[in-house]
Amino acid sequence: MVHGEVLEFEDYVRTRHDALLRSARRLVPDPVDAQDLLQTALARTYGRWEGIADKRLADAYLRRVMINTRTEWWRARKLEEVPTEQLPEATIDDSTEQYANRALLMDAMQVLAPKQRSVVVLRHWEQMSTEETAAALGMTAGTVKSTLHRALARLRQELESRARDARAQDGERERCAA
Repeated sequence: MVHGEVLEFEDYVRTRHDALLRSARRLVPDPVDAQDLLQTALARTYGRWEGIADKRLADAYLRRVMINTRTEWWRARKLEEVPTEQLPEATIDDSTEQYANRALLMDAMQVLAPKQRSVVVLRHWEQMSTEETAAALGMTAGTVKSTLHRALARLRQELESRARDARAQDGERERCAA
């Protein structure tokens, strides 16, 4: 690979890394596994970079490499089944609580100022770095950090307040029922 191709690949990775990492996060649930998946796909693509004639299709090529890599990992996993005389009790995964928690959090986010909400969303949902968030919102990295700190403190306070209110309502219902 010639020096220009290496620099072109590095520039591509630098500019597209976050979008590609989001794609990897959609393929595997664990953030660390997603980073491993992306790094493996980048390593595999690096060797074939000059063979990609139309660099505008590099994202699609990398996503295909990530899908193939994830499939390879899935096929290679060790099955940890152990025969037993008695079957374990079947559990049903109920995601209702997860949705309730998400709805509670989304509702609690409404107490934040718009700037605070934007910082929380970009840093935690979009997983942008402090510098990326600062650039996206037109503020300094220090302002992002302090805004995030105050926003998370306010969210904790709001969620604790709601939990206390819910416990008080439950206690009141128990007293009325008795």
